Amino acid sequence: MALTILFGGFLLLLVIGAPLAVALGLAGSLAILDAQLGILSVPTNVYAGIAKYPLLAIPVFILAGLIFERAGVAKQLVTFASSIVGAKNGGLAVVAILVCMVMGGISGSGPADAAAVATVMIPSMHKAGYPKPFSASVIAAAAATAILIPPSVAFIIYSVLVPQASVPALFAAGMIPGILAGLSLLAPTIWLSRKHGFGLKDAGPRPPFWRSLRQAIWGLLAPVIILGGLRTGAFTPTEAAVVAVFYGLAVGVFVYRSLTWRELYEVLAEAAEMSAVVLLIIALSSVFAWAGSTMGAFDRVAAMAIEGVGSEVLVLLLLNVALLALGMVLDAVSIFLILLPLLTPIMTAFHWDPVWFGVMLTMNLAIGQFTPPMAVNLMVTTRVAGISMESTVRWVLWMVAAMLCALILVTFVPELALWLPRKLGYL
Repeated sequence: MALTILFGGFLLLLVIGAPLAVALGLAGSLAILDAQLGILSVPTNVYAGIAKYPLLAIPVFILAGLIFERAGVAKQLVTFASSIVGAKNGGLAVVAILVCMVMGGISGSGPADAAAVATVMIPSMHKAGYPKPFSASVIAAAAATAILIPPSVAFIIYSVLVPQASVPALFAAGMIPGILAGLSLLAPTIWLSRKHGFGLKDAGPRPPFWRSLRQAIWGLLAPVIILGGLRTGAFTPTEAAVVAVFYGLAVGVFVYRSLTWRELYEVLAEAAEMSAVVLLIIALSSVFAWAGSTMGAFDRVAAMAIEGVGSEVLVLLLLNVALLALGMVLDAVSIFLILLPLLTPIMTAFHWDPVWFGVMLTMNLAIGQFTPPMAVNLMVTTRVAGISMESTVRWVLWMVAAMLCALILVTFVPELALWLPRKLGYL
């Protein structure tokens, strides 16, 4: 009965429109009551769920991403990338992808990356002859690499839920798949641009390389400082987030002089709100996870799945399909919190490397960030462009297909994820 309440109650609450945090916490609490596990375990698990040092990095990285977004770093990166690519058929679309990948190495959040780049790129792409639905699709897809290219908020949460995978190892493991995912988008983007003649109106002069490099160097140095500090052991991931915040403040206030005190207050308020939502979900999901693990529910479901399917390859394929479908309707953090207690026993049974497994899961969820109907990145870019999400479908499906090819490679060639952390000594 308690298991029915746990899973059935959770699904029922989601169907009737309860917030995810409420559904997780209430279903877990009712199951604990029915199983007589002690109601005082609820507040204990709520506190224990967020009283973890690595989670401190989440609100700080969110703040860092917002600061770099408001500081105007994206604009300088666009100018620099344009000086390299030049004004050519499809050139601005390529610039958008490259800038999203660099910004992803600062913010660690897909929607934040999408907002920063879309605000700068969509108006200029529209003037150059790119349809807004195409531009919104390209930027939404490229921004999804932000949760793969370190620093990544998704990897931090995964490391808390799966302690066998350390944050430095996950950050290193996400580098090659993240770059591969971004580069995979270049093929359909260039092909579609040339086929339809997008960007032919972009006849402006190429920005001077050295001048644009001097302006963009502050943004380019941010991921170098963050990742370099982690590699040398100068600071932990949490300390890296704090360094990123202060570096972003210095760039925005003293270098670009684009951050006012009022904007800084707004950034702090927005970061606090976003962080509170994420941490509330994490806190209440701990109640759900504790109830399920204590009653043995997750082990039983995993055992049934393994016995029912048997084949390791088939399990991987079914898992990818399920994650892609869930990624279309839920955000990455929510899926991790709901599914990881179920998936960890399967990972253990097949002796899968937890670092590679985390990268594969995250890559699935990255694709979900720009796959309709509930694509969070696409919601951001279509709002900036002032268009409907339906208008992007004919373009975004090409991007989904391209990144799926990268996902298949990472799924069946684990060394793509594991080579770098091994080389750096994290595994």
